Amino acid sequence: MEENNTPEEELSFNSRIPLEDLKKTVDDIKAELSKVIIGQKDFVELLIVSLLVDGHVLIEGVPGIAKTITAKLFAKTLKTDFSRIQFTPDLMPSDILGTSIFNLNSSEFEFKQGPIFSNIILIDEINRAPAKTQAALFETMEERQVTMDGTTYTMDTPFMVLATQNPIEQEGTYALPEAQLDRFIFKIKVAYPSVEEEIQIIQTHHERQGSKPQEMIKSVITPKQLADYKSKIQEIIVEEKIVKYIANIITKTRNHPHLYLGGSPRASIATLNAAKAFAAINGRDFVIPEDVKKASVPVLNHRIILTPEREMEGVTTDSVVQMIMESVEIPR
Repeated sequence: MEENNTPEEELSFNSRIPLEDLKKTVDDIKAELSKVIIGQKDFVELLIVSLLVDGHVLIEGVPGIAKTITAKLFAKTLKTDFSRIQFTPDLMPSDILGTSIFNLNSSEFEFKQGPIFSNIILIDEINRAPAKTQAALFETMEERQVTMDGTTYTMDTPFMVLATQNPIEQEGTYALPEAQLDRFIFKIKVAYPSVEEEIQIIQTHHERQGSKPQEMIKSVITPKQLADYKSKIQEIIVEEKIVKYIANIITKTRNHPHLYLGGSPRASIATLNAAKAFAAINGRDFVIPEDVKKASVPVLNHRIILTPEREMEGVTTDSVVQMIMESVEIPR
C-alpha cells in the first residue's frame, strides 16, 4: 500500500541557513503564550512574524477577546522595554512623543521623552484619538525616529507598535487615514473562540485562582538574538517565480471589479518579507507559494477598499483577497 506523505514530509531537505535556533525560539514563544492564551494560534504567529520583519500590527476585534492581554504577554516574552498608551479624544501629540521643558538650572529647554520611546508599544483603541494625534505616529512608525524642535531622536531597536481598535463602536472614533493604515504590515482580525476553546478559557481562569497572567510568562528572546534572526530571514531564498506570483496577486487588486482601491508596492514588499519569515519559522530557507498565501490576507485586508456596492452587499476584503488568490496561477 502506497504511503501518503504530508506536505512537510515531502519538503524534507537540508537547510543552507542555520534556522534551528530561530525555529526553537518561536516555538518557545508560542509555548509561553499558550500558558494563558487559549486558541488564537494564527494571531500569535502573525505577531511573531511581524516582529521578525520589523513590522507594526493593527489588531481589530470586539472587546473581551484577549487582544490587549495577548499583545502585553507577547511583549513579556521579549527582554525589552514595554509601554502602553490608551488613546482618548483629548490626547495630544506631545502626550505620545514628549515635550520640551524649561530647565531652571541650565536655563535651557530639555526634551522629555514620551511613552513612544520604548521597544514594544501597545496603543489601545488607536481610532479614539483625533487625526493630529494619529499623524504624530507617522514619522515614528515609518522612519523609527521623532523630530522635535529641529532635533531628531532615533528609536531604540527593536521598535514595534501594536495597535488595537474596536470595529463595532463608531461613535467618538476617528477612522485611520489610508496613509497610516499602510504603515502597518498586518491587520489581524481576531474572532470569537470556539465552544471548546471557550470551555478551556473558563477552566484555565478557574484553575489560575486569581494569579496574574503576566507572572506566568517568561522572557525567551533577547534583542541580540532578535537582530541575528532578522539577518537570517534576509537570506531566505526567493525564486523569480515566487516574486512574479506576489506581483500578480497585488496587481490583480488594482483592477478587480469588487475593489475601489488596490494594494500599493508597499503591499508587495510586505508580502515578500512576511513570506520569508513564514518560511524561516517553519525551518525552510526558501519561500513556497503557501507562505505567500498565509501572508496575503493580513497584508492586504487593510490596504484595499471595497466598492460601495459590494460593501453594502456584505462582501468582505478577506473574501476578495481569497478570490484573487484562487484566480492567480500557483507557481510549480
